[in-house]
Amino acid sequence: MLAVEGLNAWYGPAQALFNVSLSVGEGELLVIQGLNGAGKSTLLQSLIGIGPRAHGRIHWQGQAIHSWPAHRRAQAGLGFVAEDRRLFTGLSVKENLWIAAASAAAPGARDTPAQRCERILALFPQLQSMLHRPASQMSGGEQQMLALARTLMTAPRLLLLDEPCEGISPVLVMAMRDALLQLASEGVAMLVAEQNNILARHAQRVLTLTSGHMDAAV
Repeated sequence: MLAVEGLNAWYGPAQALFNVSLSVGEGELLVIQGLNGAGKSTLLQSLIGIGPRAHGRIHWQGQAIHSWPAHRRAQAGLGFVAEDRRLFTGLSVKENLWIAAASAAAPGARDTPAQRCERILALFPQLQSMLHRPASQMSGGEQQMLALARTLMTAPRLLLLDEPCEGISPVLVMAMRDALLQLASEGVAMLVAEQNNILARHAQRVLTLTSGHMDAAV
């Protein structure tokens, strides 16, 4: 599904990733662990095409995509949820969701945007009562749910998740975990960067990044 070989990344003259190679199979939950500064966010950003200067081979569904811009990678089925959420904070929950649906080709979708929205709100019932609330008036955990829900509106085949359960309340952590595991059970592949073990204990594989180097597979 996704194959990465010899990925290197730089912020100016400082190298952040060193010959990173990995693969994600169809429907697989793969977790990347590592301390702050290990390169987890840089890796995910490089895969979606919005990060620092990067060089290496990235293949998605058999196609070389390392020269593609970020929007083309998203249209091909990669969905990215950043740690900083990147919501339209002046817009409502509903507007954030529908903007995502309108801006994406969603090639893997088997439903309409309205049907997709209904399924996503069933996955995140907390958002149902907030549809008309501006994103700026949501808690950090609620914003994280909205960021994931917005990405799901594009019908991704692979989710790239940067610390999805970090810095939110324990109740919402459990809700987020349950939603992600439900998606995994439905065959959505995931590459997740996290420091804790909330998703790692459920993953098919766990990889570790240390100072930009991929250490070991478990």
